[in-house]
This record gives sequence, structure tokens and C-alpha cells, in this order.
Amino acid sequence: MLPSIRIGFGYDVHQLKEGHPFILGGLEIPHHSGAFGHSDADVLLHVICDALLGAANLRDIGFHFPDTDPAFKGADSKKLLAATYEIVKKSGFRLMNLDSTVCLERPKINPFIPKMQTCIAGILEVPENAVSIKATTTEKLGFTGREEGVSAYCVCLIGK
Repeated sequence: MLPSIRIGFGYDVHQLKEGHPFILGGLEIPHHSGAFGHSDADVLLHVICDALLGAANLRDIGFHFPDTDPAFKGADSKKLLAATYEIVKKSGFRLMNLDSTVCLERPKINPFIPKMQTCIAGILEVPENAVSIKATTTEKLGFTGREEGVSAYCVCLIGK
């Protein structure tokens, strides 16, 4: 018999490019460069998708929404997260809580975190206090420190 609660983990990274919109946590954040990818490159929503899918043992975001499929070109990651959660719910699970960390030097995202929590909580049908979002820098080290990219991590707990 499968356990009634499970933990999932997600990791994602996206290149930053000048002139691209910076979409994070379902919001457009003002900045001179933004994440680049096949979809809108919302690294935070992508790691949440992967954590949810992983916890339910349902593969990963690339399996369900491949970057080789033109249908997902420029896709709104809020829609991908909603579709992911439907897949997870069909397997009998519901989100209990998630904890995420976004790694970037700039822009500073702390002022936007409450709105991101509201957005994500609405999609995942949980209270805002079930969605933890933190931000950190890499102290100018690596691709993140050089502002070449953004990465994020997420763990989640789901239950039946």
C-alpha cells in the first residue's frame, strides 16, 4: 500500500536575456532582463510543477509539457501549474504545503512575494500560508552571481 503522504522535490534553471520579460511566481517583475525558455520561463512555477509531479511519481514537467511541442511555445506557466495540479489531483493527492527558494542577484523579489503567494495558492487551492517563497543570492558566485541565469528549488508535501 502506498503511503498517504509524500514529499516531492523540484529544481529548475533558466538563462536570463536582456529585453525579455521577467515572469516569476505568475507575476511580471520589472527588470531589464528576463528568463528565457520555451514557455514564459517562470522558474518558480516550473519547480513547483516538478515537485508536485515528483511527489506523486508522475514524471516531470518536461514529460507532460515537452519543449519540443509547439503548443507550449510561450505558454503561460500559471496554466501549466493548473494543468499539473489537475494531473496530481486525478492520482488522488492534494497539496498540503510547499517551500521554495529562488536564487538570483537581481531584481530583489521580496516586495513581490506576497502577491506570488496569493497567485500560487489560488491555483493550487490552498491557503496562502501553505505556500512558502524565499529568495537568496549566490554572493556573486557562478552563473547566478554573474546574473546570467536564475534558479529555483521547491519541496512539497502532498497527501491523500
